[in-house]
Amino acid sequence: MSEATNDVLSRIEREKEGYLEELKSFLRIPSISTDPSYKEHVLRAAHFVADQLRSAGLTAELITGEGHPLVYGEWLGAPGKPTLLFYGHYDVQPADPLELWKYPPFEPTIEGDHLLARGATDDKGQCFCHIKAVAAMLAERGKLPINVKFLIEGEEEAGGEAVEAYVKQDAGRRLACDMVVVSDSSMYAPGQPSLLYGLKGLAYMELKVIGPNRDLHSGTFGGSVTNPANALAYIISRLRDTHTGRIQIDGFYDDVRPLEAWERQEFARLDFDEEEYRASLGVPVTFGEEGYTTLERVWARPTCDVNGIFGGYQGPGAKTVLPSWAGAKVSMRLVPDQEPARVGQLFSDYVRKIAPPGVQVEVSFLHGADPVLVATEGPLIDAAMKALEAVWGRRPVRVREGGSIPIVSTFGRVLQVPVALMGFGLEDDNLHSPNEKFNISHFYNGIRTVARLLDLAGDP
Repeated sequence: MSEATNDVLSRIEREKEGYLEELKSFLRIPSISTDPSYKEHVLRAAHFVADQLRSAGLTAELITGEGHPLVYGEWLGAPGKPTLLFYGHYDVQPADPLELWKYPPFEPTIEGDHLLARGATDDKGQCFCHIKAVAAMLAERGKLPINVKFLIEGEEEAGGEAVEAYVKQDAGRRLACDMVVVSDSSMYAPGQPSLLYGLKGLAYMELKVIGPNRDLHSGTFGGSVTNPANALAYIISRLRDTHTGRIQIDGFYDDVRPLEAWERQEFARLDFDEEEYRASLGVPVTFGEEGYTTLERVWARPTCDVNGIFGGYQGPGAKTVLPSWAGAKVSMRLVPDQEPARVGQLFSDYVRKIAPPGVQVEVSFLHGADPVLVATEGPLIDAAMKALEAVWGRRPVRVREGGSIPIVSTFGRVLQVPVALMGFGLEDDNLHSPNEKFNISHFYNGIRTVARLLDLAGDP
């Protein structure tokens, strides 16, 4: 470790337990952005973030509009030096089902090296690393080696419309920077830091199959009309080939960018245990598109999956009924150069084409996000790589991710700067699930990594 950051690292070591207590206070706020009944708690979380930025020595304000507030902060006391924009989100997923939590989801509980709470890793714990690193450096030195800006939003888990609109409207004026830093993802493996360079996009659809004008007695009317539930099952069965895993939607693969040879080589070098992966999921075999490895399928090939099926009688016992309608939610994870709107239209056209006679099909496009490939080299990206290696003791690997962070593509397109996706979570952190956790050692190392990055970015 270079001597340059040792003063700040010493302060972090002295004060880290206080940082953890502050994070617990943050996690106690049930900032569930998708549920209107939690609106005042979401606002309380926004004020908490703004207060933390001000306490660190930055100017901060809430940017309000139709959605939940954005929190903007800045310290611009290093003229002529690079500017980093730190992005994160203070909102969280709902905690349901509550009965599966070991502890109350909004009462942070320590279990060994784990801090359990909703939002611990997604994304309160990770974005708090950014804030505390800047706070520690300003407290120790009274200044930073670079300029910093923060944009922390409150509806990432609800579509992120406010931040998308703000970034596009700003068009790189107030948000002008040299690199965006995002910590809202996982490391490749415990002890193995990662720099993400690829995220999948998303086209999220709702499908409703409508038949008779009312539910019908299955004996009196069975065999005389098309059952919408049967029709839905047929449509779903035709989305993918059950033997090859190929998606059957006409034109679906037209715009898919193939994996580069170097990417397949890099993925193959990673320490990935297929059997351990399968066993951890409790499945007898892995399955996906023929001709690709599991990592290639998850990270760099498009997918089409049913997320939910509904309609008809679902109560206890029997009810002999033909439902008047049935529905499903379907997500398609996209890769460069697929466009969500185009894929959504291809899906709509296909399901209408294959629908059995006797039913109507309604298709809604609920949400979309562009796939992302970010820069993998450059002085500030190199600084991020060096910071990760200095703190974690291992050279970071460059990986892709199967998930989506919609704002990343907007940052790249509007601000025209690299985006460093360096997450400190782990795949087993149960984000979006009961018993979400964040390793406390990763929280501390995340703060150290950002502190190191500040110094390296000032003198890359």
